[in-house]
Amino acid sequence: MKCISNKFIYLFSLIIFIVSFTGCGYSNIDIPYSADSNISSFRLVNFEATKETTDSFASKICVVDKDISNEKVNIPTGVAGGLFDSKGRNVLYAKSVHESFAPASLTKIMTAIVALKYGSADMMLTASSNVKIPEYDAQVMDLKPGDQMTLDQALHFLLIYSANDVAIMIAEGVGGSIENFVSMMNQEAIAIGATNTHFANPHGLTQDDHYTTPYDMYLMMNEASQYELFNEIIHSDAYETVYYDAAGNEKSMTVKSTNLYIQGNKQAPSGVTVVGGKTGTTNAAGHCLVLLSRDTKSNPFISIIMRAETKENLYSYMSSLLDLVP
Repeated sequence: MKCISNKFIYLFSLIIFIVSFTGCGYSNIDIPYSADSNISSFRLVNFEATKETTDSFASKICVVDKDISNEKVNIPTGVAGGLFDSKGRNVLYAKSVHESFAPASLTKIMTAIVALKYGSADMMLTASSNVKIPEYDAQVMDLKPGDQMTLDQALHFLLIYSANDVAIMIAEGVGGSIENFVSMMNQEAIAIGATNTHFANPHGLTQDDHYTTPYDMYLMMNEASQYELFNEIIHSDAYETVYYDAAGNEKSMTVKSTNLYIQGNKQAPSGVTVVGGKTGTTNAAGHCLVLLSRDTKSNPFISIIMRAETKENLYSYMSSLLDLVP
């Protein structure tokens, strides 16, 4: 089912009304969407005397403005989820997809987007004293000031192992400072239509004013999946490499994926191949997971579960969503 809200119809009608009464001779008229709305506006392009066209911001993405249920999926109150057919632009399931949640390490999808867009895989990153994460149970590589690695290596540790100290190193290396990088994350979120999202850090550890929605996570995963390196990394079950300390000594590191489907500990339904995804867990966020999967014809699907009560429930809910893939 493809859902187009009444607000979209209203916006489209309003634009046609404006076009009808503003005369001819304009071209490339931009009507930007509002960052204060969860549904974006339309942009007029190539407006000429003999031709009127509209290019919808949402023409290449799934759109949904209400819950879409299915008897095969039993996600309880307080847990949110969605299944999006990226190629067909259909929403197969949606529950609380526009409600705000703490994203935990799902944040790192946007960290990767900004790094891939504004950095280069071979650029060298150096850890500063800011990489020390104070939370005692946070996932880290235990980086030390002066440690060096390429952005390619750092992205593997970020997405496969979900290392929070690596997120800091990437932010400072690509953005110049954590604050500037976070500003870039928020700008990129608005640019892709994720207007119900605000980031306060690059790793996802709990912080005030750091939130997103399942629908916005769909938009972010959809954007990230356009990068070949991102897809390659999230499909890896493990990663082994050598980086260097401040004195130039080699430091070897091997990490395994936090994604149980990629580890092989959980099985997707028949006919569904899990390309990969991103996990996230904090006390505030609960257990979260975003996946990119493909059907037997290699059509892409994006699925999201946020705020599951336990890891076991998280994968149970996710498998029930994947069971809806045609």
